[in-house]
Amino acid sequence: MDGTVLIADDDRTIRTVLTQALTRAGCRVHATGSLAQLLKWVEEGRGDLVITDVMMPDGNGIDRIPAIREARPDLPVIVISAQNTIVTAIRATEAEAFEYLPKPFDLPDLMSKANQALSRRPRKSDPVPEPLPTPREAADPAMPLIGHAPSMQALFRMVARVLNADLPVIIAGEAGVGKTTIARSFHELSDRRDRGLAILTSSDAGEDAIARAADKARGGTVVIENPAGFDASAQARLIGLIEAMESGPDRAHAPRIVATTGSDPQADVASGRLRSDLYYRLAGVTVSVPPLRARVDDILPLAAHLLARAAAQGLPERSLSDDAAAMLRAHPFPGNVRELENMMRRLALTASGTAITATEMREALSQQTGHRAAAPAPVSTVAPTPEPAGVVPLPQVGSRLSDSVEAHLQHYFDLHGDALPPPGLYDRILREVERPLLQVALDATGGNQLRCADLLGINRNTLRKKLTELNIEVTRRRKLM
Repeated sequence: MDGTVLIADDDRTIRTVLTQALTRAGCRVHATGSLAQLLKWVEEGRGDLVITDVMMPDGNGIDRIPAIREARPDLPVIVISAQNTIVTAIRATEAEAFEYLPKPFDLPDLMSKANQALSRRPRKSDPVPEPLPTPREAADPAMPLIGHAPSMQALFRMVARVLNADLPVIIAGEAGVGKTTIARSFHELSDRRDRGLAILTSSDAGEDAIARAADKARGGTVVIENPAGFDASAQARLIGLIEAMESGPDRAHAPRIVATTGSDPQADVASGRLRSDLYYRLAGVTVSVPPLRARVDDILPLAAHLLARAAAQGLPERSLSDDAAAMLRAHPFPGNVRELENMMRRLALTASGTAITATEMREALSQQTGHRAAAPAPVSTVAPTPEPAGVVPLPQVGSRLSDSVEAHLQHYFDLHGDALPPPGLYDRILREVERPLLQVALDATGGNQLRCADLLGINRNTLRKKLTELNIEVTRRRKLM
């Protein structure tokens, strides 16, 4: 590797690590904690590559990229940032940064990107691009799209690349991962943001509603939520709408189509729930959103963000104690980010002090999962201690399972007040029952899957498939056969 690298980061440790690694690789390095000093070096003609942080004491690194390009159009810039949000990725892409890497970054990956940037320096005869305007400020979406996990960073990069492309998009993922928020981001962060946004659901998919959505979103964006849930006639109307927009006289002002689906839209096609001709009209680009359990390291930053947002909305300021944070991180979150958001808002309302305690977190988790974390007390003739307000008591030993399920379901409905719970309740409840059933059966059979399958009365391959689908990890006591 050959060349001079300019580093701007207010973290002395990062400057030292990068300086040592790049020097060993054969580069000359100038490092500073000031964007003003960085820009001065650039204007003096120094450097073949810039590596800059975003949030610096004297400004924003992304905001300085236009000035860098104006002074040195051929100078590549790598952006590194602890602000692991979709907005940061999009702004870095809009500013035409050579690469964007979240902190903490993988050093070999950064070195590889630096080598690519230095190797692709343009020749003197290469055309000089026009300077870019200052990147626009973009507001964070309603639900935080935060993620350091590689899967989320890959998602952010994909969104940034296709944000302003004239291609339909499918956003696939489990319920609660934030698909509708990402769909809105395709509109709110794009060049179409000043035009209309319309959202179509299966509950309002009549011919008039679809036509109104197309008119409202003229030149903007139409979001279709779960097209597999539309009936056959509504799907046919959607196909007609898309064909009219693609070939009609007003096609120059056609809205962009963004659809949200379950985690496997092709399975919906195979089962007949989603028309294949509609699917292929929607699937210009498919973006898959990972479940929260697949990015455990994002749980605590998300929780902190949600608590801070609740405080900004007028709720008490809260933080997580260490014990509460550990319990939260270990939760499987079948409801994904939506479940975490609801839990943080409830804790912001109900916690007794500034720091949320382990006891308060245990109570909140028990309400989320529908069972208490502690084992039930033995049968006694003494009257039970009254439960705290709003908590559904466990049924006494000997009561029917259906009574317990009914009580928890009623409590779940009560939490939504006059509103109904989100659609898809049937499948969510079945999954909530299925998970503990499989876990208890595995424990009872010592982890022997053949015996467990026989106990449950299902095929062993079916059991294996369910363990994978529900992300049930097999411990040493439950060794796979």
